[in-house]
Amino acid sequence: MCKSTSRAKGSAELADIFNLYGDSYIEQNKLSLVQHKAVNAIRNCRTAALGGNVQRCPCCGAEIISYNSCRNRHCPKCQALAKAKWLEARQAELLPIEYFHVVFTIPHELNFIAGYNQDLIYNILFKAAWTAIKTLGLDKKRLGGFMGMLAALHTWGQNLLQHIHLHCIIPGGALNDTRWISCKPGFLFPVRVISKIFRATFVSLLRQAYQNNELKMQGVIANFADPKIFFNLLDQLMEKDWCVHSKKPFNGAKGAVDYLAKYVYKTAISNNRILSCSDGKVSFNWRDYSDHNKTKTMTITADEFIRRFLTHILPDGFMRIRSFGFLANSCKAKSIPQVINLLNQNNNVQSTPVRKRESAAELMLRLTGVDISLCPKCKVGRLQNIKTIPSFTQLKQNKYQDTS
Repeated sequence: MCKSTSRAKGSAELADIFNLYGDSYIEQNKLSLVQHKAVNAIRNCRTAALGGNVQRCPCCGAEIISYNSCRNRHCPKCQALAKAKWLEARQAELLPIEYFHVVFTIPHELNFIAGYNQDLIYNILFKAAWTAIKTLGLDKKRLGGFMGMLAALHTWGQNLLQHIHLHCIIPGGALNDTRWISCKPGFLFPVRVISKIFRATFVSLLRQAYQNNELKMQGVIANFADPKIFFNLLDQLMEKDWCVHSKKPFNGAKGAVDYLAKYVYKTAISNNRILSCSDGKVSFNWRDYSDHNKTKTMTITADEFIRRFLTHILPDGFMRIRSFGFLANSCKAKSIPQVINLLNQNNNVQSTPVRKRESAAELMLRLTGVDISLCPKCKVGRLQNIKTIPSFTQLKQNKYQDTS
């Protein structure tokens, strides 16, 4: 259970908050099916409810119980291995060129519309960002070739409020049929030009969706069903400067992918940021970017904490990591060797070596230094499975079969 004290870090976890206050919140608020699934998964993660294994050390005889993970993508306990595997795969595809980190952010005026139309708004965000990069790459006055892009959706700020944006890693150049065209050193495209194309494309796609009756206008945004009010919003959005940041990441191509990996499998809040949950309130650390990145403590009601967290639960099956252009899954098997070959012809550079496939234990050991097969008691023996613990679901099924 959650402690009422507020020790430095890790005194409470997300699962504790849902265990203490989740039922009352659910009774008073309507949750979607995917939100229900996420709450239940996080509650049960690494508990007897999901089953597990009993392992024994052949050296000291210690028996260790390991409960299964929920594997829900919104659970802060379940992302380390998935992140490591994704990072390995992307590092194997790295090109020996300059990369850029570009962030596309939509205005907060769209937050409420996004809340009722997650699939549509997030898909438009991906399309608008890629259109801006693709258009500028194909411009013969700039590069005159086909671009590539990796993008990860991020919907929250440090305070758990909506802050919808894409983190994108973009190779610094374009590919055409006969050659690789590199961008200017340290410079991809003018940010203001990227922003204008991004804004125009997003607003155009949003207007089209409205005209096709694809937007849900209900609850607090029901007034936008009136075309005059909605198109007035679009006019206001076109007058704003949309936020786009572009910078060269540290440590070259590897640094770019390492940086993106932090966002690819990041959850809205990690357990080590939660300080305490008691008396119907939750306290957590957050970084205030508007105040020189100072780390502060925020305390809000448990209901408000749960509400904020649930706004970042993605629709079932929604792809929050996408690749475009010559990095798209359908193209990269052919295009990446092609780019490397063209770079070798021009500069005699070598591609990044591809690592051999590793087991989960080997991967964790190399990347984190943690040997999950080693006995935590004696630090000598290799744990061996001796018993499987059935999950609660399996126990119910077995009980039903026994009585039928």
